[in-house]
Amino acid sequence: MIRYLVLATSLVLFAAPAAAANVECKNAVTQMDMNFCADKDYQAADKKLNEAYRKAAAQEDAHGRDLLKQSERAWMTYRDAQCTYQTNASEGGSIQPMEYSECLTEKTKARIKELQS
Repeated sequence: MIRYLVLATSLVLFAAPAAAANVECKNAVTQMDMNFCADKDYQAADKKLNEAYRKAAAQEDAHGRDLLKQSERAWMTYRDAQCTYQTNASEGGSIQPMEYSECLTEKTKARIKELQS
């Protein structure tokens, strides 16, 4: 029985990336596809955040970079805690990953604007 469970789990894990590659996010219908697309949006925003952070850090002296680094770490702790709080009502549900990713994206886009100003 355990052997079948391991096999089934392996099939799901290997099939998920292949299925995700075919998702058209503009037409996502299933919750799994919407979760994937929300995470994809967050990953794109996170990439832009890293670029904005590097540009902001490059404009600072050593002390300013240290302060920026502390600020970024504190912001990340806040972001994660706030998104956990905001998605608490759907915890354990299939929609929760999408809501969490959307929250991360929203907070990340706001942080990008802060770093760019």
